[in-house]
Amino acid sequence: MNLRRKIKEYVAAPLSHNVVMEALSSYNRPNDKISEMIKSGELVSLRRGLYVPGPELDLPLPDSFVVANHLRGPSYISLESALSYWNLIPERVYEISSVTTKTSKIYNTAIGRFSFQHLPTPYYAFGIRSVRLTEFQTALIASPEKAICDKIVLTSGILLRSVSQTMDFLIDDMRMDEEHLQNLDISAIQSWVEDAPKRSSLQMLVNTLQRL
Repeated sequence: MNLRRKIKEYVAAPLSHNVVMEALSSYNRPNDKISEMIKSGELVSLRRGLYVPGPELDLPLPDSFVVANHLRGPSYISLESALSYWNLIPERVYEISSVTTKTSKIYNTAIGRFSFQHLPTPYYAFGIRSVRLTEFQTALIASPEKAICDKIVLTSGILLRSVSQTMDFLIDDMRMDEEHLQNLDISAIQSWVEDAPKRSSLQMLVNTLQRL
């Protein structure tokens, strides 16, 4: 039985337990076979019931953003990961940061570290984009505006009370480019303020962006 051939068509996303079980349907004890394959390096377990191909199968891994979306759902990529993706901050980000309606959690896996922070509804649902990363891979990512708002909301101790303080946070602390900030959709942020945590801070963000 060639597992590599059977699962090759599914590797655009992490492999669910059902997909792997189907590929191992010819085995009398497929769960034991899964454990064996993890030990041999043919599968990598991300969490219970979710896998990616291991080095021994020599198959491509799904994009890390796609992995994050599947690892803990509902969720979307945000914070530094989204800010870096949209070129709003210069740093390359190694931890994949997401937000979720579930409790906050961190997964340290063999393919990287994935963090999830809780946000409440309805604010959670605003500003999410479905982004095509490759021909066969799509991920949910915060819009540039939502990623900035999420960063403000989820950063402990950040309460924006003035335009100068907000500019210091955006330009000095986050190292964002002022030209990029001028291109943000201010009306979108304004529409989220009423239902957002830290409403006064997000309103100050709006006031600051309007002055650029």
